[in-house]
Amino acid sequence: MILHKASLRGLLLFLGIAALAACKKTPQGEEPQPQADGTRSELTKDSIFLYAKEVYYWNSSLPSYEQFNPRKYSDNSAEIDNLDEELYYLTRFGINPSTSRPFEFVSNSNGTDAGYPKYSYISDITQQNPTAYIPSKRSSVDLEGNGNDFGLRVGLFGTQSNYKILVQAVYPGSDAAAKGFKRGDTIKVINTRTVGSNYNSEVDFIDDALFSSSTVSLKGNRGVSATAFDLTLSKTSYKSSPIYKDAVITSGAKKIGYIAYARFSHLASNSKAELDRVFSSFVTQGVTDLIIDLRYNGGGYVATAEYLINTLAPTTLRDQIMFREHYNSQMQQGNAKILKNQPVRDVNDKPIYQNGKMQTYADQDYSLSGQTTLFKPRGVLSGINKIVFITTGSTASSSELVINSLKPHLSSNIKIVGSRSYGKPIGFFPLRIDKYDVFLSMFQTKNSAGYGDYFDGFTPDISASDISSSDKVVYDFGDSREKLLAAAVNYITTGTATATASVLSREVQLLDASGNPFGDHEFKGMVETRFQAK
Repeated sequence: MILHKASLRGLLLFLGIAALAACKKTPQGEEPQPQADGTRSELTKDSIFLYAKEVYYWNSSLPSYEQFNPRKYSDNSAEIDNLDEELYYLTRFGINPSTSRPFEFVSNSNGTDAGYPKYSYISDITQQNPTAYIPSKRSSVDLEGNGNDFGLRVGLFGTQSNYKILVQAVYPGSDAAAKGFKRGDTIKVINTRTVGSNYNSEVDFIDDALFSSSTVSLKGNRGVSATAFDLTLSKTSYKSSPIYKDAVITSGAKKIGYIAYARFSHLASNSKAELDRVFSSFVTQGVTDLIIDLRYNGGGYVATAEYLINTLAPTTLRDQIMFREHYNSQMQQGNAKILKNQPVRDVNDKPIYQNGKMQTYADQDYSLSGQTTLFKPRGVLSGINKIVFITTGSTASSSELVINSLKPHLSSNIKIVGSRSYGKPIGFFPLRIDKYDVFLSMFQTKNSAGYGDYFDGFTPDISASDISSSDKVVYDFGDSREKLLAAAVNYITTGTATATASVLSREVQLLDASGNPFGDHEFKGMVETRFQAK
């Protein structure tokens, strides 16, 4: 199912879809159909609309082809920009009754529309790392664990005239990791230019230097020691562990297993061995409680989330409902016929065959019974008392799925520490249309209690901030002095679900040129690969 290279066959399928959908003479009372001819770009826009009409989760709210007119999204800019614009307007129709705004509305810091969908997106597969499932602009390390960058996640904190560039995370296996960078390091000089005093004139320079160049020279100070560094980083291709840090922390009579998990990467090729290693160590060391740090985890594969849930779940939950995926009624009833043009692919981008027949997404069962996942606990852990999840606004999708699935069963033993999560109970699988992978919002996950409306994210039980420019020292993952971890350990040790004023203080993180928290290039999504034919 992992998609990499556009093929002639894929293009012919795409053109065939447009041709099949082309209008003849429209009978009275039927919806007008796309034109039979057009440029490649126009046919692409038609196809995106046609797929949305059948598979988009809020498809019943979409207008007719004639009313929407996808071909009007055309100007002299790059084609991907035109397609992004079409997708943005497609996602304005599903309205959340609790907010009177689109479900896919994204707010700027001043409350205005950010101008892009919250969940759906399009990627040009010809522009991505050939080994990457998710393009680099969406994720510094992809969902197969492949990195192709310096290995730094950074944030800008403070005011536009006085801010710090703080390292939030370092990707294992990267050049930054090899050269000793740690969470909490402060960057003051980039390629001989001192930064931190004029955000508007510096933001594009910083963005280009840290995320687009092949080498960069950095000067600054180490977090805890405050010693100076002067280092040059090179962009490298590397394999990265999805785990930033794991540790066992002793606090009073408690032995607390801690894991900072970066992404729900592919289970077999990247996550399983690392998760097994960590939890085996927890068992050996006799942990009594757990802290699952998902502060920067934007999601990934549903299959990997299911594995983690079954690792955390007690054996008493066996065969009870974990969660259900709710597709639109057309898909549930097997009437999304357009999906016959989309082969189901394996991790090597090869079509999957069953009994000699190539499987397409039209062959899969999208009914509620077919999309119900039951607990199958692995029986690894026993005697765990409390589980604390650390979240921020970058915690999304599969991360939230883990929390939501366990809450009905372990609610008294689960707490969330940090800030409100992203809010993405929506998932998808990729649609190949010409040279693009289109990720339309396709399903909503709901737990055994039928709850899945966390579109605004989960509110933490213990409010605490991640990083502030007023922090004198920012500690690394796993250091019990680190603010969010300290709040979680305090709750487990004392049972007190409160945070101190100093922990609650926070300055707003500055945004990058696209309106996102600076440096947050992590993939946000919930990708389904666990399909069974009807």
